[in-house]
Order: sequence, then C-alpha cells, then structure tokens
Amino acid sequence: MTDSIHYYLAQINVGQLLAPQDDPRLVEFIDNLDRINSLAEQSPGFIWRLKDDSGNAMSFQVFDNPQVISNISVWKDIESLRTFVYDTQHLEFVKRRKEWFELMKRPQVALWWVPANHRPTLKEGAHKLEILETRGPSPEAFTFAQNYPIPEESPMCYPR
Repeated sequence: MTDSIHYYLAQINVGQLLAPQDDPRLVEFIDNLDRINSLAEQSPGFIWRLKDDSGNAMSFQVFDNPQVISNISVWKDIESLRTFVYDTQHLEFVKRRKEWFELMKRPQVALWWVPANHRPTLKEGAHKLEILETRGPSPEAFTFAQNYPIPEESPMCYPR
C-alpha cells in the first residue's frame, strides 16, 4: 500500500420488503432499525453510514421500487463488519429476514475498498451490486465469502 493512501471497507446491502413500510407485518423490523443502527455505530471499526438528518437511512431511494431499501456504510476492515453482522444482535435479524423480505434473485450485499476520505453514494453501491451480478466477485466488488485485499495502487474513480 502506498504511504499516502489509506483504505476502508464500504458495504451496501439491499432488501425488498414483503410489504410497504407501514404494514403491520413489518412493525418489529421497523421498530428495531434505530437500535440496530445504533449498535453498528457503536461497534469497533465503524466509520460512517448514510443517513438523513433524523438518522433515517430508509428515506433514500436508488431503486425504482419503494419497497427496496438500502443500507450503505464504511468500516475499518472486513473483520469489523463481519463481527457486527455475525457476532452481535444484528444476527437475530439476519436469521429472520424471510419474515420481512422477499427473496431476491440478484446480489443483495456488495463490499469494496474506498479511500479513507471517500463516502460512497447509493448510486455507487448500486453499481457495485451490478458488477457482482454481471461479473461475479472481483477487487472492484466482492463478498464476505470471496473477498479481496486492500488495493496497493492508486484509488479507483467512483461514480457519484
């Protein structure tokens, strides 16, 4: 890695809700979002997440379907994100995702390295999901199961 560039891990995850956000079937999921997002923000290695002034991430839409919700965040490294996802209360909600989300036939999670001062956009995250879907895991967009090391060359350009 060059001396002047430091990288963090960006992630996007998307899901298509089974119903509109105000549907009673989603109450438990919606009611726990603030708690789980707060847990993420307090987790070791957490850097940033996309949210509006009220702390809500569900107000942003990048896909045409309003039932497709997104979460985009930046972490110190893969292990920090993996620990949050699989070793905290977040895992309860991962295990119960079928109660609230449709099965999607395309990738729902993409990981990629970003320069430390870069904050990814939803458009960028959607592009990374598209890369995973069309080309599979690569240094440009990857998964927990097939990940890639921090880049050693100059940072890539990112769509905004």
